[in-house]
Amino acid sequence: MSTTVRLTAAQAMVKWLSAQMTQEGERFVDGIWAIFGHGNVAGLGEALQKAGNGLPTWRGQNEQTMAHAAIAYAKANKRRRVQAVTSSIGPGATNMVTAAALAHVNRLPVLLIPGDVFANRRPDPVLQQVEDFDDGTVSVNDCFRPVSRYFDRIMRPEQLLTALPRALRVMTDPANCGPVTLSFCQDVQAEAYEWPAAFFEPKVWRIRRPEPDARDLEDVAKLIRAARNPVIVAGGGVIYSGAEQDLAEFATRHAIPVIETQAGKSALAQAHPMNFGAAGVDGSAAANVLARKADLVIGIGTRFQDFTTGSWSLFEAEGRKLVSINVQPYDADKHGAVGLVADARVALSGLSQKLGGHRAPGPDAGARATWLAAIDRHCAAPTEEGLPTDAQVIGAVQRATGQSAIAMCAAGTMPGALKLLWQPSQGGYHMEYGFSCMGYEIAGAMGLKLARPEREVICFVGDGSYMMANSELATAVMRKVPFTVILTDNRGYGCINRLQRGTGGEAFNNLYADCNVEQQPEIDFVAHAGSMGAFAVKAKDIADLEAQIHAARSRDIPTVIVIDTDPTEGPGFGKAGHWWDVAVPEVGTTDKLKQAYARYLESASKQNTVN
Repeated sequence: MSTTVRLTAAQAMVKWLSAQMTQEGERFVDGIWAIFGHGNVAGLGEALQKAGNGLPTWRGQNEQTMAHAAIAYAKANKRRRVQAVTSSIGPGATNMVTAAALAHVNRLPVLLIPGDVFANRRPDPVLQQVEDFDDGTVSVNDCFRPVSRYFDRIMRPEQLLTALPRALRVMTDPANCGPVTLSFCQDVQAEAYEWPAAFFEPKVWRIRRPEPDARDLEDVAKLIRAARNPVIVAGGGVIYSGAEQDLAEFATRHAIPVIETQAGKSALAQAHPMNFGAAGVDGSAAANVLARKADLVIGIGTRFQDFTTGSWSLFEAEGRKLVSINVQPYDADKHGAVGLVADARVALSGLSQKLGGHRAPGPDAGARATWLAAIDRHCAAPTEEGLPTDAQVIGAVQRATGQSAIAMCAAGTMPGALKLLWQPSQGGYHMEYGFSCMGYEIAGAMGLKLARPEREVICFVGDGSYMMANSELATAVMRKVPFTVILTDNRGYGCINRLQRGTGGEAFNNLYADCNVEQQPEIDFVAHAGSMGAFAVKAKDIADLEAQIHAARSRDIPTVIVIDTDPTEGPGFGKAGHWWDVAVPEVGTTDKLKQAYARYLESASKQNTVN
């Protein structure tokens, strides 16, 4: 005779989530970030309070940034553990939509549990309810549908019997991984149901490693054997697969150089002799030369974003072929690629067996050495008066940190500069650049440090991004999560200002100096960060910046180091970087704009994409 347990739907959700385990014996859902309101406080709030440490609850400051912290946690755990986020209905829910889009683009798992309107509709319209005049089933949570890998609206308690296992299946599926939204009607949260006791028995979730099709494996091996100038493009899938060492051995054994995407950077330490650095728009001279002459481009765990491919004008060799190794067929078959649908580690092992002792002609090691020497010169401490560049700030941080450091960022100039210039150890880089979401940085640094407490976390953030979302700094202080924030103040949106001028426009509405304001702002970032409890200081110069980074290691709370930087200096130098397709007005009145459009047409003519 089967036994049942009488619980509310919210109590059942919490009990079930607390019993879902990883192979290592940890909860798959580490805990839940929560801001309570009338849509979740009475139901889910009561259940979480009773659960205690069985499923810990953490209080954040903003629904979007709580979700950013959860996403960073999942990314740092290579998608093997997640955190959940709950909000009330209305603005609490819609605040999370941006974070859901971020997770969707980056293929990262997060469990979002927004409250929803009453399923029984008796009190309609409730506070914060959006009413669709033509569709009675719509609520604001329908905004999550296009940015969720799995969406469900819980309108009866027993729906959780299928919805919860489906949610975990998606978040543990290497091919379909991404955000899950369980829109939880607030009256249903409080309804009781007789649940099968077996539903709450612990379950271990394993991440599958899909095997490649034997014929596809042989086809790719033949292409590699025939190639004279092959190059590997390492994406985030290498890291999520745990295939870093496999990539290092494959590249070395078969003499195939590796270039990196934002998500794949640090799969190989920069010190590895086959690592030729960043590819594409924000790429190194060494990497982009390899990409231009490559007759075979082998993508591993990458979706070939436009920054990686120079908007598909980078891989320009006549007759070049494209191979894409990916767990997701959608990504594997992009742009006319020969797809190999498989886990990265499994694919590399199978290909290496097929290739035996085969070695490509190999890359020019001198080009790599020349590039690394150029980085050292570009990032050296300034010898002249004036504001430091972002590159000089990066150099200072690099000198002041050790092998344990993880550099993290999301938006502005720094992502391109860091991809180009930061020289990480393995795993020493965390960049949100699929969505390049301003405001991710502070919350993301907290989530990263929670996942990797043994490593030094350095958060690079510009003044513009800091102004968008900084409140989780207070949360990190409350929870004593120490990390170091390098806040570069260039007095506005310096990155977009340079893009604006580079595409023929005039400086307008990006730097504060070019905005329609009555007076220029004088923002005291040190006082602001300090008011939230962080240790905050302004570095006088590059030498002082290095000293402050050393001092930050002794603290158990976040340290914010503010430094003024030059807004006009970009990250590129020499032959680094590549064209990026940003549409230029076809008609304009200035010579500068006409020249920019002519350059645009010339570059666009080199695009060679097959969709």
